[in-house]
Amino acid sequence: MRSLAKQIADGDVRAESVVRGVFERIETSETRVCAWEYLGRERALAAARELDRRAASGPLHGIPFGVKDIFDTYDMPTQYGSTIYRDHRPSTDAAAIAMTRRLGGLIVGKTTTTQFATFPPSKTANPHDATRTPGGSSSGSAAAVAAGMVPVAFGTQTTGSIIRPAAFCGCVGYKPSFGTLPRIGVKAITESFDTVGLFTRTVADAAFAVAALAERRELCLAPETHTPRDAPRIGICLTAQWHAAQPETQSLFERLPAQLERAGARVCDVRLPPTFDHLNDAQDLIWQYEMARCLADEHRRFPEQLAPRLRGQLDSGWATPHADYAAAMKRARLARAQFAQAIGDCDVLLTPSAPGEAPPIETTGDPVFCRMWSLLRTPAINVPIARGPSQLPLGVQVIGRGGDDARTLACAQWVEQQFPWERL
Repeated sequence: MRSLAKQIADGDVRAESVVRGVFERIETSETRVCAWEYLGRERALAAARELDRRAASGPLHGIPFGVKDIFDTYDMPTQYGSTIYRDHRPSTDAAAIAMTRRLGGLIVGKTTTTQFATFPPSKTANPHDATRTPGGSSSGSAAAVAAGMVPVAFGTQTTGSIIRPAAFCGCVGYKPSFGTLPRIGVKAITESFDTVGLFTRTVADAAFAVAALAERRELCLAPETHTPRDAPRIGICLTAQWHAAQPETQSLFERLPAQLERAGARVCDVRLPPTFDHLNDAQDLIWQYEMARCLADEHRRFPEQLAPRLRGQLDSGWATPHADYAAAMKRARLARAQFAQAIGDCDVLLTPSAPGEAPPIETTGDPVFCRMWSLLRTPAINVPIARGPSQLPLGVQVIGRGGDDARTLACAQWVEQQFPWERL
């Protein structure tokens, strides 16, 4: 992505030709994948021609972005995956989208999402197998990047909505540390967990884009880097949720330690303290409690337009006593304070991204291996490294300490380079 931006900025490649290529690829794949809710072809081409007429406006100059349809966009409908907001037109961009445009990025369209980034599944299919789910709730963004339609797309994660779809679709999904990118103008689901992130085809691309948007140069990885200065110290962390791992994931994690050690990493098993064993339950309680309040107006005025499962979750959230919520929040704060020490001298942890291959399209899959990391607010990166028995992608989740995104990205790139991935 960085090399493409430089080529455009130097005049070696025209932004207009890049955008035309994007829409050609979308036209080829969209009827099968259905990743888009809205496409702004003529507007994107006009913006690209304007970029071609002037000097580079920023590090993302000419890079086409997809945008999950819970981000406000002033020039495109923003419907939050719900009929309640059919044809809704915000008057302003979400902060992350405005920053993207300021840095020269081009918004080509809005990608599909589940209803208010929850459930049921969207219309999108997995680009590897149309009978399988792309995951959720950032379904369209993950599928669009994995299918090669766009080089980068925005997503969000509250529970597992970046990591899980990236794992199922076979692309890089980067959930930065909580608060790295602004949430203003993104439909809120919770106050405690909602995190803006990205889907790309390589770890270096994810690092480059977030470094630009967050104005944090230290996150950017040199594309020619093959390994960090020292091979990483990696902790294999199966978590208390290991019982949910499917046979293909169990087999993958049986092979991983030896493969990583042969590549030079120092590998150990990490067992988090017992106090971490039930953090998934705490995340679920906080999620339901806060979601009920974030969607209070929709729940009160338009209950018949909410999916039954979502309506039930909101009812549960309202029924949760504040004392239980406060206790869960306290557990979350204590776990965050303990986490850096709990992983010892490891640079990062490796843990499953999802139970296994993408399940059938009738579901978005189980976020069981993502909940805890969303609660801990750590950086999390899905790296696709293998295929399962149905030749569908399997990913590993690279987890770092909160705020330690630079090291986490460098280690994720190292893992990526040990397991070359054949992309679509």
